[in-house]
Amino acid sequence: MIRTMINLRKFIDIGANLTDPMYQGVYNGSQKHQPDLDKVLERSWNNNLSKIIITASSLEDSKKALEIAKTDERLFSTVGCHPTRCNEFEESGDPEAYLDSFCKLALNNKNKIIAIGEMGLDYDRLQFCPKETQKKYFEMQLSLSSTLKLPMFLHCRNATEDFVHILRKHKDRLPAGVVHSFDGNTEDAYSILQLGLYIGINGCSLKTEENLFVVTTIPSDKLVIETDCPWCEIRPTHASTKDIVTQFSSVKKEKWQPDKMIKGRNEPCTIVQILEVLASIRDEEEEYLCNQIYKNTMKLFFPYEL
Repeated sequence: MIRTMINLRKFIDIGANLTDPMYQGVYNGSQKHQPDLDKVLERSWNNNLSKIIITASSLEDSKKALEIAKTDERLFSTVGCHPTRCNEFEESGDPEAYLDSFCKLALNNKNKIIAIGEMGLDYDRLQFCPKETQKKYFEMQLSLSSTLKLPMFLHCRNATEDFVHILRKHKDRLPAGVVHSFDGNTEDAYSILQLGLYIGINGCSLKTEENLFVVTTIPSDKLVIETDCPWCEIRPTHASTKDIVTQFSSVKKEKWQPDKMIKGRNEPCTIVQILEVLASIRDEEEEYLCNQIYKNTMKLFFPYEL
């Protein structure tokens, strides 16, 4: 019996924001259609996703992500505070207790919580949280990753110098990690790779011709892929759109159908498009690259299964 290679592919989406209200049919506070996370997951499993890691961005979000992760053996989650949400440490009235809540959540759910994050620095959105606050609580969360020996799920936007400086300072006691949704230049990529970190690529990493060039310089054994859904889809205006092969049917949210994607709302199933773009621009065989990325992801997040 002949089996097509495409059916042998396995993907792991390392960054899916499945707690987002859009998957409950809510857009900008308004209900547009019925909750359909079950349909989104069904499309994922039908398109060769073997695991999905749900990204958390605050304590409340970490609890929600964990609850979703508990609904399926293929779902996992992170615990952590996004740099733009780090004011929550101080607003809690007791930053140490706030951090300890993440620690307890991780310790009590070792079978589901497999990374610390999303944490890091974001200097593009300082209106939400100032630099000094971000840096203080980034370092505090790094201590959590070090203590729990869980991989780091890292965020860096327009902050590479401070980001790398902080990580270098603690390098000797930090576990492995990934800088997700990478959109930096070649120097940024080099600095990150020098720290031994993986680099996560999604649609936001593939917008411009310069982005595409940078991605070709990343060693294949340091690449992982993600969707960062419901955001970061590859849009028609992106330089990478010409390399997409697999297309998905979609409708406007007001015209919701259970078997269709929603225009402008990304899903884990589109991870195949990231692979197609990477294989094309790097001039690498798709099946080889898919297998290498899968191995990288397993090594980083699921080493106990190897």
